[in-house]
Amino acid sequence: MSTMGDGTRAVRAGLPEPEQFEPTLPGPVFAAHFHLSGEPTGPYTYGRDTNPTWTHLERAIGELEAPGEPVETTVFASGMAAISAVLLSQARTGDVVVLPDDGYQALPLVREQLEAYGVEVRTAPTGGDAQLAVLEGAKLLWIETPSNPGLDVCDVRRLVDAAHAAGTLVAVDNTLATPLGQRPLELGADFSVASDTKGVTGHGDILLGHVTCRDPELAAGVRRWRKVVGAIPGPMEAWLAHRSLATLELRIDRQCATALTLAEALGKRQGVTGLRYPGLPTDPSYPNAVRQMRRFGSVVSFVLPDRERAERFLTELRLVDDATSFGGVRSTAERRARWGSDAVPEGFIRFSVGAESSDDLMADVERALDAALGET
Repeated sequence: MSTMGDGTRAVRAGLPEPEQFEPTLPGPVFAAHFHLSGEPTGPYTYGRDTNPTWTHLERAIGELEAPGEPVETTVFASGMAAISAVLLSQARTGDVVVLPDDGYQALPLVREQLEAYGVEVRTAPTGGDAQLAVLEGAKLLWIETPSNPGLDVCDVRRLVDAAHAAGTLVAVDNTLATPLGQRPLELGADFSVASDTKGVTGHGDILLGHVTCRDPELAAGVRRWRKVVGAIPGPMEAWLAHRSLATLELRIDRQCATALTLAEALGKRQGVTGLRYPGLPTDPSYPNAVRQMRRFGSVVSFVLPDRERAERFLTELRLVDDATSFGGVRSTAERRARWGSDAVPEGFIRFSVGAESSDDLMADVERALDAALGET
């Protein structure tokens, strides 16, 4: 499938060989145990270890992460389960781990846990490849690019080359980009990690995460961690996720196109500052993004003058839900400062563009901005 287009690959990914009178995508397998006489050496032994529905999904995600290459994917009950599996399966007491200081808001919780286990954690911003300055002696470098919610982009190849030269493993959180927007393994990373709750499944109704590796030993460590902690997805969630992959290119292409339109429109509005979208040629992240990303994502961030006007903007929107998360077919937006964990201004808006008709969504946004900024 390495020569196929993204749409074809997404539609066909992970499907078993056709069998007469069997469905194209087999239904979810609900089983805690399997028939298992004699030695337990078969592929399916116990429901916490393996499941045929996971197998199909893991193959599908692997085909999107690294088309035509042998990789191993492990699916998890959530994105945080996937993140924790990499960090906590690799780091030991006395090791050094480098994290971004502008990443996902739950990363500080992981940092606390790592430090409680005697792991030294260093942080630096995503922008400007600043993590290079704190890389010395690290066991693992964790990259989040584009960063959430600030949308900074680092040079993954540059950081990977420097890390590997020093014997450091590299994991990339690819949640914002999805495998159709960026392929971290092709850029040299050891782990590609994502919360598939977001763009990969894209409907806001499944919690899921995954880790993909080229190295079988690294993959085995991640898979063992899943078994030990039991952070497994339900078979129904895994099946729904696989079904949702078929529309990934359709969804992502619409969302990315409208996100660029939104960013261009916001750039012309007085009262809107701090605009960030990696696909804008004027964005500070554009030079890196255009080199390593194939699509620029569905998230746009910007700042309105204060909390009051940001909340007025969100209240006035009719086609956009005031909700957290991103990457879904229904547009969402939120004032990120309400969580108290992101270093952003009170009027900072993270806007996730959905699959609505672009003209309708833009009219809704323009009307809400007029109301919030006092323009007619």
